[in-house]
Amino acid sequence: MTIELPRTALLGVGSMSGAVLDGLLAAGLDRATVTLTTKSEQSAAAHRERGLDATATDTDPDANRAAVRGASLVVLGVKPYAIGALLDEVSADLEPGTVVVSVAVGTTTASMEAKVPTGVRVVRALPNTPIGVGHGVTGISAGASADADAVALASSVFDASGVVIEVPESQLDALSAVSGSGPAYVFLLVEQWQQAAESLGFSHDQAEAMVQGTLRGAVELLAASGKEPTDLRRAVTSPKGTTERAVAVLQDADLAGTFERASRAAIARAEELAKG
Repeated sequence: MTIELPRTALLGVGSMSGAVLDGLLAAGLDRATVTLTTKSEQSAAAHRERGLDATATDTDPDANRAAVRGASLVVLGVKPYAIGALLDEVSADLEPGTVVVSVAVGTTTASMEAKVPTGVRVVRALPNTPIGVGHGVTGISAGASADADAVALASSVFDASGVVIEVPESQLDALSAVSGSGPAYVFLLVEQWQQAAESLGFSHDQAEAMVQGTLRGAVELLAASGKEPTDLRRAVTSPKGTTERAVAVLQDADLAGTFERASRAAIARAEELAKG
């Protein structure tokens, strides 16, 4: 499998946009297609060792502007608070028709469109970190300036390494609260579950093998079976058996309500970020 993109600039490559880059490279993207910037020279040097064209803004103040010149696709990887300043910096060098994609939470397409020239098409994307290993979930929303071709081009950055879900921008924060923050929920579950196993007398390595192996197997079974999780849970839960007793404790903990409250807390924070 290979992926083809037009000339692409990745600005401010960090953890999330770095995961996107890893996914693209794993999908066979030609390294010559990409120009990227990072903050530190150390980070840029590490990318150059991978055969990528990388420049640090700490050592070259013109790095971002140089990267976007001639690029048809520009992905903004900086933190939400830095998006506006970055667009101010590169705006004059964006060519008409360029697709600008932000992966920042809480930064609206309207706020970005106010910073770029007419004819530049703006799209928001919120991927999650498993995109770096080919199993990402990414929400995509078009700005008022973005046509179907712009959304399709932006989507191609992410669907090479997972699933893309197009939603209205009004739903994007909620999507991020489920899938964007979701890996942290899973890691917390694994962390706590392993601690519980260790409290039952198992070693750290044994707890790790049991919990992570069980989680991996259950997810694969869910994907392969085509069944609803409720059906699979019931198949494991024999009437009046040990699993039924354990599941009752988990249900008493109101997991659905807890996840909803956690998601709404994430949405509220995204709204705070959008207000600056």
